[in-house]
Amino acid sequence: SWPCREQPIFSTRAHVFQIDPATKRNWIPASKHALTVSYFYDATRNVYRIISVGGTKAIINSTITPNMTFTKTSQKFGQWADSRANTVYGLGFASEQHLSQFAEKFQEVKEAARLAREKSQDKTELTNPALNITSHQVLPSPIISSNGPGEDKLFRSQSADVEISTEKERLKKMLSEGSVSEVQWEAEFFSLQDNNSRLVAALHEANASVDQWKKQLVAYQEEAEALRQRVAELEAQGTHDSSSENNKEELSQTLEELELLIKAKDEEIQLLKSQKCSRWEAEGEREETLQKLQELEARNAELEQRLHLAEQTLAESLAEREKMHSEVTKVAEIMDVKIFELSELRQGLAKLLES
Repeated sequence: SWPCREQPIFSTRAHVFQIDPATKRNWIPASKHALTVSYFYDATRNVYRIISVGGTKAIINSTITPNMTFTKTSQKFGQWADSRANTVYGLGFASEQHLSQFAEKFQEVKEAARLAREKSQDKTELTNPALNITSHQVLPSPIISSNGPGEDKLFRSQSADVEISTEKERLKKMLSEGSVSEVQWEAEFFSLQDNNSRLVAALHEANASVDQWKKQLVAYQEEAEALRQRVAELEAQGTHDSSSENNKEELSQTLEELELLIKAKDEEIQLLKSQKCSRWEAEGEREETLQKLQELEARNAELEQRLHLAEQTLAESLAEREKMHSEVTKVAEIMDVKIFELSELRQGLAKLLES
């Protein structure tokens, strides 16, 4: 196995886009959902990269060079060009603050890459004689004499000077553009595979958490249904008391309204799960959905208060039946707690699905 040489520096969530290679104007979404975009530092090669993985493939694998520039094109969108990948990457963020943090980190990493390149060039020129050639010095090229084997001689000619100068320029250009050898690309490939494995494991863990939330939600729904049936049974026992008949009907109506509200929230959750468009493109729709959820929560609070008032009225009208009153009140209070927990659970699930 290949050791993991890269360490994450900074991570954020964003929708990833690439420029259309045909038009060079339109953006093409790289994935249907927001992805984790991270800055990585390769200590062995002393380079910085931006990496984002979607599924089992790398959506972004961009080595940062000092001549790169990250541009903010709107309050929540930024882009940079990668000449090696021959493309332009675009990122859509959830807020202006996330965009600013990413841009600041880009500047820091860009400066670190510049310092790393200068240090690498100085070190290479000191340790590699092939690159330690000034404009006034040209090393002679070894040429084998035609007199026979073992009689190698050094000749200095104009063609050799030109060849060495050309090789020197080519090496300097490769160094300035951050070129890497095949061995380095192989190391980068195995490092990326290791990072992909970690990201896939994290995704599986998140999916397991969602499944656990769903199971807990089903358990709460079943318990709430059992409580409703118990309340119905207790109400059936007190049907002979005509003075409390209206209050019972009002309580039943309130329970039905709560059931309708729960059903409406379930539909809202399904609607949120079915939304496929990008968060930055559907921001207006998301705000409208959040407003609807807030209105539903307000309605839920109002219904819960009405239920509380109905329980108080029922308690006053059934004062002579203390035992039944105590049991109904106890069950109603347990039901309020479970309904509140159910509401919080659905809200948590909605937030998890939205992210």
